[in-house]
Amino acid sequence: METRGYQEEVEIQKYWLVLKRRWPIVVGVLLASVGLSSFIVFLQKPQYQANGMLLFRSDRTSSLTKVGEKIGDLESVMREGNPLETQAVILKSESILKEVIDTLELKDKKGNALEPESLKIKVEPIVGTDILKVSYTSENPKLAASVVNQVMKSYVANNIQFNRTQVLAAGEFIKKQLPQARVELNQAAEELREFKTRHKIIQLPEEASAAIQNVAQIDDEINQTRAALADMSAREAKMRTQLNLTGEQAVEITSISQIPGVQEVLSELQKVQTQLANEKVRYTSEHPAISELKDQEITLSALLQQRVEQVLGPKGIQQVLNNQQKLAPGKLQIGKIKENLANEYALIQTQRQGLENKIQALSNIQATYKQRLAILPNLEKKQGDLERRLSIAQKNYENLVTTLQEIEVAEKQTVGNAKEIQSARVPKKPSLSKITLLLAGGSVFMGLLLSIAAAFFVDLIDRTLKTVKEAETFFGYTLLGLIPKFESNKISPPVNLISEKVPSRVIVTTSPRSVIHEAYQMLQANLKFISHKKVRTIVVTSSVPGEGKSEVSANLAAVLAQAERRVLLVDADMRKPSQHHLWNLINSVGLSNIIVGQNQFPQTVQTVTKHLSILTAGVQPPNPLALIDSDRMASLIETFSDRYDYIVFDTPPLVGTADAAVLGKMADGVLLVVRPGVVDSASATAAKSLLERSEAKILGMIANAVNVKQEPGGYFYYSNPQGGQSIAKTEIETEQWTYK
Repeated sequence: METRGYQEEVEIQKYWLVLKRRWPIVVGVLLASVGLSSFIVFLQKPQYQANGMLLFRSDRTSSLTKVGEKIGDLESVMREGNPLETQAVILKSESILKEVIDTLELKDKKGNALEPESLKIKVEPIVGTDILKVSYTSENPKLAASVVNQVMKSYVANNIQFNRTQVLAAGEFIKKQLPQARVELNQAAEELREFKTRHKIIQLPEEASAAIQNVAQIDDEINQTRAALADMSAREAKMRTQLNLTGEQAVEITSISQIPGVQEVLSELQKVQTQLANEKVRYTSEHPAISELKDQEITLSALLQQRVEQVLGPKGIQQVLNNQQKLAPGKLQIGKIKENLANEYALIQTQRQGLENKIQALSNIQATYKQRLAILPNLEKKQGDLERRLSIAQKNYENLVTTLQEIEVAEKQTVGNAKEIQSARVPKKPSLSKITLLLAGGSVFMGLLLSIAAAFFVDLIDRTLKTVKEAETFFGYTLLGLIPKFESNKISPPVNLISEKVPSRVIVTTSPRSVIHEAYQMLQANLKFISHKKVRTIVVTSSVPGEGKSEVSANLAAVLAQAERRVLLVDADMRKPSQHHLWNLINSVGLSNIIVGQNQFPQTVQTVTKHLSILTAGVQPPNPLALIDSDRMASLIETFSDRYDYIVFDTPPLVGTADAAVLGKMADGVLLVVRPGVVDSASATAAKSLLERSEAKILGMIANAVNVKQEPGGYFYYSNPQGGQSIAKTEIETEQWTYK
């Protein structure tokens, strides 16, 4: 993602640099486009626009167009859409425009009646209001005002007529609907009354609430009764165990034991039985006393049974006999405690039976309430449906009655819901038409597009190497130096660091600590680090004329001399020498004279400073290449090397001549000067090919007269401790250097 973002940034920067290079084309095309559109606007006839305003107010009368709805009422329509937009369409309808044309007798250029679609009325709502703005533009200001006023007048009249027609139609419709609405209302009321009577309904919600509360209370009471019943059953079981009698026996024995006659016989019977038991101990069973006592026992027992039967009756005694074959006399007499227990036991039995009956009764009541609650939802739903039907019927009937009353009032009115609040005045100043605005805006937009397209087109067909980056990529040589473009108005007053004989055109001597001076010092430093072998003889050349190779040679020699190195600057361009012009020297004798043997080196060389000497080109020979490619030239280079630390050769351009290539093979290496925007790709290809064929050692490339503003932003960086100018920084390979 970072790589992609970087590539996009580089592409944008590249396009921006193209626009910066071609800014005259961009400005020229843009100005031409704006000028053309201005001329067209100037030829346009002035247009006058008249404006009027219509107010739309919410009118209850317009709601009479339909029963139960407010169709036509702005207040109602506003919930479904913008009513002003609807009215705007009506304002521009064919019927309104036709009426305006006939009233104002509008004609076209041929004298025929104007077509409605030719009348361009502009209607737009004013935001936040119920006002429509009506506009018309014409070359005739009076006609523009007349058209707007007539449009509003025709629309208001049409609106009044339309409302009146709606009212009459609505009245007839409602009169037909009233009888049927009354019948529906009566039917709904009767059905609701019959439903309540049939199901005994007073207030279903209150009844349901009360039934729910009653069911809950009954449920609580049943639970309490069941708890009491369980307690009674437990007490009954305990007493039954204590009495060892059933409940009926306990009741019967209690009743018998309380009868006096039974108790007397029972008492006598108990005495006889006691005597019999005592006598049996004394006598045998055949003894007369025992027999007499047994007869008394039998008699008393029969009498007791008779007395009991008299109390209980035949059925009672039979039931006792069924439960027990013989009523034991001991059971006819119980103690006071057992008597109390028997009484309590009988009472508990009675209470238990009462509780069981109560539970049964409560359960029956609860079931009745639940059955009622089960049918209440259906009753509520049915009642709700009937009540809603009644409410709808009643509301419809009331709406019809109310609307009919409004219609009776509206039939006597002739008021619409549109009112003219501002009539159109005759405009005094022409207005800006859409064509004018479009031309003004479009000219700038199209001008920008065309200017940008033209800039990129010119840049595309321009085959020159436009930037240092392009030159470095094309040649593939190490970038050893970058010399910024020289601007004389930004150079400080001359300060000669070497000698007063050095001219001001040698920048490194007149502008110390400037960008150019520092750039040449960096070039000097880079020459030391490009190889392990010391480079002493340097050939400076370029691809084509005009790239500044001679100035680079002179400044390089000067900066080397500033480092207190013995330097010889040789003008080896015998075709078009220039060093003597740069240094203000006489070129009567020079290199050509030494090669042909006319003069000796010591008498020909000219000393500029203590460390800098210059050998001019001398007399121009007929065949300079023959002199360069000679043994004499090779021996001279050896001689120069013995006397000087550095020898800098200024040679002709590579395209068209082979002098630099031949001399470069004799020297330690070649420095190629490249000026962006001057050398084209074809010439650069030829120069590179010649250097490769000559097998000369290429030390590197020097970018001269670089316009840093037209270079990629991340490729150079400028800073200067003094703050006046900047020093270039270039990113190169591992063996390349950085300017600081």
